[in-house]
Formats: sequence, C-alpha cells, structure tokens
Amino acid sequence: MLNIKNGLVLYGPEMEPKKANILIKDNVIVEVSAHASGGREINARGCIVSPSLINSHVHVGDSVAKDIGDGVPIENIVKPPNGLKHRLLAKTDPDNIICSMRRSLEEMLETGTTTLVDFREGGVKGIEHIEKASKDIPIRKIVLGRHDSFFKLPSFTTGSEHLNADFATEIRKNSLELLKYADGVGLSGFGELDDGVVEIITDTCARAGKISAIHAAEYEQVQRNSLNQTGKTEVKRALDSGFNMLIHLTAPLINDLDLLMDGKKSVVCCPRSNGALSVGIPPIKEMWAKGINLLLGTDNVMFNSPNMFREMEYTLKLTRGFYKEYFSPLEILKMATVNAGQALNLDIGCIQEGMLADIMIVEQLSDNPILSLINRTESKNIIGLVTDGKLIYLR
Repeated sequence: MLNIKNGLVLYGPEMEPKKANILIKDNVIVEVSAHASGGREINARGCIVSPSLINSHVHVGDSVAKDIGDGVPIENIVKPPNGLKHRLLAKTDPDNIICSMRRSLEEMLETGTTTLVDFREGGVKGIEHIEKASKDIPIRKIVLGRHDSFFKLPSFTTGSEHLNADFATEIRKNSLELLKYADGVGLSGFGELDDGVVEIITDTCARAGKISAIHAAEYEQVQRNSLNQTGKTEVKRALDSGFNMLIHLTAPLINDLDLLMDGKKSVVCCPRSNGALSVGIPPIKEMWAKGINLLLGTDNVMFNSPNMFREMEYTLKLTRGFYKEYFSPLEILKMATVNAGQALNLDIGCIQEGMLADIMIVEQLSDNPILSLINRTESKNIIGLVTDGKLIYLR
C-alpha cells in the first residue's frame, strides 16, 4: 500500500482542491480523506497531488525527425504514403527509430505523462517498434495502428458502387490482423482514403470493441476538397463512418460542431502542432460551450516536444487571446486528465475512490493550484509519479 499524505489533492471529476491523504491498495485508490492511514507514507506537504497526464494524440515514431521540414506545406510533410516524414522513416535504420522513440517515452514520464495514444504507422512492424521502444518503461500505451493497404485505390465492379469483394476482404483481413496487436486504428485523413475502405475499418473496430480515430478538418483546404468531392465535410464523413475519436477539428465548417453535440464522440485538439504548421487555431471555447468532450495531444514529435505542460499552457493562453475572453484553466487541465480517461473508457484521469492510481506529486508554485500546474511546472518540480498504483520515481 501507498499513502500520499498532506498534499493539496485535486479531487474528483471537477478536480476540487482539498487537503487530504490518498490511500492506494492493489493499484486502486481506496480512500481520499484527511484521516486515511496505513501503507508506505509519502509526504506531499507543499505539493499539489493531481491525476497524471494523458497525451491523447502523438506520433512517437516521428521522434527520429525532430524539426525536419519547417516551412514545408503540411500536405508535403505528413500526407501518406509519400510525405516527407514517411520517406524519411522508410530510409532510417529501425534501431535509430526505436532509440529515438524510447527517449520520447522517457521524456513523457519525466514531464508527468503516464498514458499516451500513439498513431502508429507501419502496420504490425510499426507496433513492434513501440513495444521494443517501451520495454521496461512503465508507461501506458494506447496504440492505434494502420496498414499500407488502406491507401490503395480499390477496384470497383463494373456498374457497381460497392467495393470489389476481394479488395474488401483484404481490408477487413488487414484490419483484423492489426487489431490482434493494437488497441484500435488511427487513420491519417479522408484525402487519401476511400469511404468504402473507411467503413470496413470502423465496422471491424466496432465489432472488436476497439477505438477508431481519424484526423479530420485539420485545415480548411481539406474540408473544401471533401465538400467538392462528396458534398460532405470531413467531420460529417467521420461521424457517418462511425469513428470514436476525431483529431484536430481546427477548421469546422457549416454545422460541424452541432453534429458533435450528442457527446458520444471526442475531439483531440493539438494547438501547438496547428500553430507550427500554420493551419489555424482550434475553436476550443466554441466546442466546449457545445458540450463536446475535448482532449489534448502534442501530435508529431517532429514538430513538438511530447510535454503536456507546454501543450496546456499554450492552449490556455492561445484560447484566451483568440477569443479575447476568459477561459477557465480547469477546463484545459481536464482535457489532459478527466476528459481523456472517460473517452478512453479507462479508470484513469481522476483522483477518486475506485479509480486506478495514476498520480503526480508536484511542487505548488503559486496560490492557484491549477495555474501553478499549467503555467509554472517544469520536470524538476515533479517530485513523485505513480502509475497503476506503482511508484515510478520519488525525488
């Protein structure tokens, strides 16, 4: 058992600050109270005790290509299969890719992230890479794979709108093969995919109880292209196809945001990436006002460090500056904790009885605990990290 004592605990889904002890047994939080006792004691006096962070969208494989392609148009960098990053990854020694991925995973733990959702290129081989990179690193990985066959143009039966049966069988087979090793499928976008292929993939994921995610509305041109080609925005196509999670939504059009108001889908915002690529500013305040479940990710390590504190600070200040209005820092912190745990259907992201103990102990650097975390925390200020009830480090 562990007992984190005397800290200022951000308790429950609304992260209410209260002085309390946290008793952890068998990986689970069993008591949060001023009187909780027993177990190995960790003194958190003068510290904020918060859920550890969840990075809901990252491309860890890009760690080998840091700051490459700055100023190159986005479609020339990241669009598969022949984008700059894909060509670079194809010619790089796998051992170098794995070593660079490992350094990024270690950086995440150093900066309070204990769970990540990785968009994993390269099929089953790519999944093997992250497994090798994460060996003996106590970080929770949600791996969303993809297969090169998804980008092939399908053959159509003459006079039919349906996919050629052999091609459809190949897509379903490759999807099932991925899902033996992955937690779901993460697709790059509709610009290089056929809607029939997409529907097979999302249906296969749904039947297996796995996640399906796609980049959508990352910038306005892809939205215009989608409208011209199909009469639908990428957001509408993603929802019609049954995706669980949409990445970016930087450039919603028409009634895209209203379509997401049922609360059943989540949107992952990546503002630093959008800024680096000059594609716009996600309408976070508007989405929040409509009750859309918002998550936060650092996106490509090619453009950004995988440091969620940097992402939260940028997101808070960018949102306030864009709208010229106050936006609560609590909502930003929830994007990196509570909201993500709920979206992933995992008992993480919240300090409450019955939840898994994923916790960070951070020096309190100002009287406002939420802003202290977002504005001021560096890795040196994280004095303790717990994941799955296990103490990872204590400084």
